[in-house]
Amino acid sequence: MSLSKKISTHNFYAFLWHAGFLALAKNFIDVDTIIPAMLIESGGKAIHVGMMTTIMLGGASFTQLFFAPYISNKNFKKNFLLLGINSRIFALFALGFVLYRFGEQTSEAVLWLLFLLIAIFSLGGAFTNISYVDMLGKSINEDKRKTFFSAKQIIAGSAMLFSAYWAKKILAFMGYPVNFAFLFLMGALLLLIASGGFWKIKETTSSAFKIFGIKDFARKLKLELTQKPGLVYFLGFINTQGVILSFLPFVILYAKNTLDSQSHDTGYFLLFKVIGVISASLIVFFMAQKIKYNFLLFLNVVLSGLLIFFTFLINDVQTLRYIFVLGGVVYSLYVITMNGLLLEISGNENRAIYTGFTGAGNILPAIFPLLCGWIITHWGFEVFFLLIGAIVLSSVFFIHKMNCKN
Repeated sequence: MSLSKKISTHNFYAFLWHAGFLALAKNFIDVDTIIPAMLIESGGKAIHVGMMTTIMLGGASFTQLFFAPYISNKNFKKNFLLLGINSRIFALFALGFVLYRFGEQTSEAVLWLLFLLIAIFSLGGAFTNISYVDMLGKSINEDKRKTFFSAKQIIAGSAMLFSAYWAKKILAFMGYPVNFAFLFLMGALLLLIASGGFWKIKETTSSAFKIFGIKDFARKLKLELTQKPGLVYFLGFINTQGVILSFLPFVILYAKNTLDSQSHDTGYFLLFKVIGVISASLIVFFMAQKIKYNFLLFLNVVLSGLLIFFTFLINDVQTLRYIFVLGGVVYSLYVITMNGLLLEISGNENRAIYTGFTGAGNILPAIFPLLCGWIITHWGFEVFFLLIGAIVLSSVFFIHKMNCKN
């Protein structure tokens, strides 16, 4: 069965269904605000925030190196998509239960159990993402992709604004650990509803692209790197600009340790971040046909630099809230451009394995948060700000080399 315009439209809305309810769930499990705040309330320190960020961001992506060869061998990937999202739903329900039942016990055992469930949630996301990218690329017509990504961000941003308000209320009116337990249970329920979009997808095209083990994966990666310089620069880009995604969790730690922020401040941080996401997404949506990826990439480097610089200058928690608006803009632009570039440099047959290549090349974002936890503990936040700023600035070289035409 070929991809007709009717099926493409059907899948377009199925993916948007998932995106909308996922966005509602995301605020209750936000990696930049909710989860680091929960860990700190549970007794976690800088090194724990670094470990958590490594697990949820770079580390989870790196595991795609091991998932991609297996999933790429499957002609149809919808079942793997469902397996991944169901594992995430289970992990969230378990997180909520553990916090409600044992959250008041600030013991090492409870902290490590929370880490285990966060790892299951994150690995499930990495497993899901390989199938998601492959199916998205062959389930929606090419001329609708940029519109989809921007529409997805608008719907996600609007849904996140609604749920951010309620997350802020819950954090303010319930005490620890009940507030975080309730957030995770709500997130699990909404993610369960979001999975309905994946059940509705019509997968029309099987894949003839095969990978025979890790050695074959490494051989194909070497071949692609040799034949397609664009892939080399793309990996350089995600290893430099990609570290900015680990910045906001450490801003939460900075606010807790230096500015004495409280749970209700975390709610405001989340709300302001969502405002930034929506603002950036609206602009890209209405100018999708006029704005080139190159412009968005360079713009995001500038905004990332401003984000780091202004955070360094702020010395009160009230003003720090507004930093999260800029953080939301930076996050939104990175998501739109990174996913768009991945579709641009790959084809329908090799898209799943290219997602694996992305994970394999996601080395610096995987280890950087751990390094930052150690740096903050021994040298303070000033060195951390300087280091992440220098790495983000180096992404200009790779963006210039990619020179994306679309």
